[in-house]
Amino acid sequence: MYDFTYHKPSSVADAVKLLAADPDARPISGGMTLLPALKLRLNKPSAVVDLSGIAELRGIRREGSTIVIGAMTKHYEVATSPEIKSAIPALAAMAATIGDTQVRNRGTMGGSVANNDPSADYPAALLALGGTIQTDKRKISADDFFQGVFATALEMGELVTAIHIPVPEKAGYAKMRNPASRYSMAGVFVAKGPHGVRVAANGAGANGSFRVKEMEAALAANWSPEAVAGIKLDPFLMNGDIHGSAEYRAHLVTVMAKRAVAEAG
Repeated sequence: MYDFTYHKPSSVADAVKLLAADPDARPISGGMTLLPALKLRLNKPSAVVDLSGIAELRGIRREGSTIVIGAMTKHYEVATSPEIKSAIPALAAMAATIGDTQVRNRGTMGGSVANNDPSADYPAALLALGGTIQTDKRKISADDFFQGVFATALEMGELVTAIHIPVPEKAGYAKMRNPASRYSMAGVFVAKGPHGVRVAANGAGANGSFRVKEMEAALAANWSPEAVAGIKLDPFLMNGDIHGSAEYRAHLVTVMAKRAVAEAG
């Protein structure tokens, strides 16, 4: 690692001040992405602002028909939360499949959302559920927030503080994981709720997580696995690598969509 200054603020306001004072400072939540980058010397921040001491960024609560999840809430907490299990069981089940035990007990929802890794699960879930990302400055719909591979609407120094998710009528998620890395090769989250029928995929798209409009229209007319079985995605829009070709991933999206709908019931 390179040398850097370490800060551990106790409030969002203090964290924002530290980041605003130094454009080369970087926030860290669970550290699942930044720490490996530091170890490999792929990132050289002048300062690291540790968000783990900020109590206001933690917690899960229900506000009417919306679940609100603090940005520093860990994957394990999402997976085991009684509120989420009751309101959005598909989200809890999805969180239980992220990485391994160590990752689930260190990684945070807000960190994953802000990083927007193309294989991450939460972006697809928030796109399908019609979620909203709250920052220290504003609220951003998931459709506007996720803007491509590792790209989001966040401005320099802006922090994700919470995620708001409307409770759906039904939802389901299925993914094919790389057996070595545990990253998603293709995952699909389906939901029927206040925003209508929505379908989003992760791990497969060349430009990150994306909504599958053809499947949304098919499921709106007929909510069943058979409704999406014949929908074929364009391999040109898919990611291809040593683990699976673009054609294979396009096929996987359809297979995972069928399983997700069946899971949703």
